[in-house]
Amino acid sequence: MFSSTDIGIDLGTANILVYTKAKGIILNEPSVVALDTKTNKVLAIGEDAKAMMGKTPSHIRVVRPLKDGVIADFEVTTDLLKIVMQKTAKIMGGAFRKPNVMICTPCGATSVERRAIHDAAKQSGAKNVHLIEEPVAAAIGADLPVSEPIASVIVDIGGGTTEVGIISFGGVVSSNTVKVAGDRMDEDIIQYVRKHYNVLIGEPTAEKIKKEIGYALIPHKAETLEIRGRDVMTGLPKVVSLTSTEIQETLKEPLLAILECIRATLENCPAELSGDIVDQGVVISGGGALLKGMQQWLSEEISVPVHTAPQPLESVAIGTGRSLVMMNKLERISK
Repeated sequence: MFSSTDIGIDLGTANILVYTKAKGIILNEPSVVALDTKTNKVLAIGEDAKAMMGKTPSHIRVVRPLKDGVIADFEVTTDLLKIVMQKTAKIMGGAFRKPNVMICTPCGATSVERRAIHDAAKQSGAKNVHLIEEPVAAAIGADLPVSEPIASVIVDIGGGTTEVGIISFGGVVSSNTVKVAGDRMDEDIIQYVRKHYNVLIGEPTAEKIKKEIGYALIPHKAETLEIRGRDVMTGLPKVVSLTSTEIQETLKEPLLAILECIRATLENCPAELSGDIVDQGVVISGGGALLKGMQQWLSEEISVPVHTAPQPLESVAIGTGRSLVMMNKLERISK
């Protein structure tokens, strides 16, 4: 009943996921916190807080405490993690001791940023905290042969960052991080609609546009979507119709930045591992992997097979949980 639980946490810019060996993914909530500025208390997190975005009175602030994959607001992140731990304990049932936590960090994170993630998890009630690099976690979660001397290439297109890693023998051989991913795409869509239609839209609407009519740079049959926003000139609500071709053009810049990051990583790959990449191909995970035509476009651009991870949104969380089990085994052997 009071056993210490092992949990893996994917502390993402867009979503926070919790994985346990017994139950798999038990929590998947947006990394959003609603705060009362008068009392500094957390009013809601996750889906409840996301639903408040752009719809709150002046004393309620809706924030995303993580930016570009790292902690931007330490105190709010600690509060978020505390509530996540409490929810996890409730879902697991009964009383459980402080859990052992494996949490992921971006490859490009500095020692200070890693320390912040470690301390936030520790303060939110974790017994032991281990950090794992995001590409390694994503590769483990995508069922790639990480521990073997074979090159596994993972491209994790998240909310704040795109991580590209070549992994062999359980470690990162070559990696690159670019702060261009889902959030940047949403931001570009907001700017485009404002510039061309004089209409202001919020993040949730931009995300909806990206999911419904967003395409990678491939030929496709044009689709349209009606959206509602506020006219900048009159200040009144306005409905505009967008086409998938114009959104595709808007997404061109962030997509090319992601492609450049992949190419730069592959260029730094040792010659011996390059042959494996031609055979094994590249695996894409994260929310960006679900953009329509992404797999086809990348395959054409880099001339190697591109596969989508079995559960792209959950790969990192599954990988963190599995790696904690592997780490515990290694610790027992060393003892």
